[in-house]
Amino acid sequence: MYQYTDFDKQFVRLRAAQHRDQLERWQAGQLGDDEFRPLRLQNGWYVQRYAPMLRVAVPYGEISSAQLRVLARIAREYDQPEPALYAEAQAKQDQISRVPAPRLAKGYAHFTTRQNVQYNWIPLAKSADVMDLLASVNMHGIQTSGNCIRNITSDELAGIAVDEVADPRPFAEIMRQWSTLHPEFAFLPRKFKIAITGAAEDRAAIAWHDVGLQLVRNEAGELGFKVLVGGGMGRTPVIATVIREFLPWNQIMNYLEAVVRVYNRWGRRDNIYKARIKILVKAEGQRYIDEVEAEYRQIMEHDGAPHTIPQAELDRVAACFVPPALPAAQPEGEKKITELLRAAGDDKAFGRWLERNVAPHRNPELRAVTLSFKRLGQAPGDATAEQLERAAQLADQFSAGEARVTHDQNLLLPWVRHDQLPELWRAAREAGFASPNIGLLTDMISCPGGDFCALANARAIPVAAAITERYQDLDELYDLGEIDLHISGCINSCGHHHSGHIGILGVDKDGKEWYQVTLGGSDGSDLSGPATPGKVVGPSFSAAEVPDVIEAVLDTYRAQRQGGETFAATLRRVGADPFKQAANGARHPEEAVA
Repeated sequence: MYQYTDFDKQFVRLRAAQHRDQLERWQAGQLGDDEFRPLRLQNGWYVQRYAPMLRVAVPYGEISSAQLRVLARIAREYDQPEPALYAEAQAKQDQISRVPAPRLAKGYAHFTTRQNVQYNWIPLAKSADVMDLLASVNMHGIQTSGNCIRNITSDELAGIAVDEVADPRPFAEIMRQWSTLHPEFAFLPRKFKIAITGAAEDRAAIAWHDVGLQLVRNEAGELGFKVLVGGGMGRTPVIATVIREFLPWNQIMNYLEAVVRVYNRWGRRDNIYKARIKILVKAEGQRYIDEVEAEYRQIMEHDGAPHTIPQAELDRVAACFVPPALPAAQPEGEKKITELLRAAGDDKAFGRWLERNVAPHRNPELRAVTLSFKRLGQAPGDATAEQLERAAQLADQFSAGEARVTHDQNLLLPWVRHDQLPELWRAAREAGFASPNIGLLTDMISCPGGDFCALANARAIPVAAAITERYQDLDELYDLGEIDLHISGCINSCGHHHSGHIGILGVDKDGKEWYQVTLGGSDGSDLSGPATPGKVVGPSFSAAEVPDVIEAVLDTYRAQRQGGETFAATLRRVGADPFKQAANGARHPEEAVA
């Protein structure tokens, strides 16, 4: 992991102290609400439907066991609403609920699809104490909000993937340092998101980002970047355009400067719905690309290429990402592996866990293991204080004190010795993290939705709960195979419904919650095919209808598939019409069609 320098540590501590001063002046009436609002947002403090929401950055997903323990402490001690406020919020949710809804969660953290961590009940009066706690382990909420360059994300297998051209983490860290409080890009037309991968398979969904970067090698074997610009979800889903097939690695910062500078100059500021860079790229096409190239030439030829990355700087940062020193595998390691394979054949649960939760590693003696946080009675992405503590223990015991926040809202242990897999499986099972459902239907993505978010049109958590409850049979899940189910509570698409094989979008119809279902989306990974938005299957469905609609769609898949076809492959082959017909046939007669 990247090791903060003394400057980095001082910077984060001073930012926390600055927030405390601003908070105290606001409490004393020396700062008005309108003055305090942009200041708190710059540190990740929102005010949502019922209470403040804090978003904590986890750059490119890497997190230490010490940081997990502090997140657990925050959940336990600070994510606790006043009893009267909690009762009022729960009563309001019960009033609008059209299906049985779980209790509003408290005392927990929430992993997001962009490798952040959120809390939903921390009072603003205690925000400065929380910032100090975060700073004690080099964490913060800087640039997790606002029209700036947000948390830079990557593949959770970065640095360990077998299909990796080069480790993207050093570049992501250099970009983080460059973009943090960048004076020219602090007030962009709209928020700006960058994703980077070094792998052949796109597990970072780079085509869905404002800028997507893929490390590649040219015919001469030189390292560089493929640059994509203008992707995004929201009310206008757009797949990013490739504007450079190859850019030398040491020029990526100069080129990003040109990309963002042209956007800052020409992006719409008169219409929030047309302010993202995807709208500019889509509207201007080649003209935008030409302007970026012209700006890049200006930076290189006249400005002296100020952001060229020296080899020494890359080496300095890359030195933070060398593999950790691990105890050597036990002498009887090969015997344990033989026993492991035999046990997998004898123990169905263990075999399934090896198949779904354990991934290959570039070091053949190691494995990457995903801890599943998806379970009945708990919203996707949620982690209680106790679960965070247990995850920290597992990271210390089996993964050199390191974990990764995944795009799919789980945690991954990147440094597990293969001879420790049986022991890890037993410990993960005891902690409740060993569900062998990674990549299957119940490993769904969901935003918090209307239960907490003030922007949401409908709740996502009860719908996720209803589908999870219906599909608890592992034999059935394995028969259905790989399916990405993504749920968003509104068009802002925090649940990435556009990229789901099955997407569910909450919409507001005459003050009531309804849900659109989309099919055929893809995040761009090999299994899903090229990145593409899903297509709506028909008019909206009520919350009570959604589980039946999903079941009808999946029954159609089972009837239509050939051989070992996945859901995505069957849908591409036969087209959407049979699935649409089945979905619309699942409507409840007593529900009014919106």
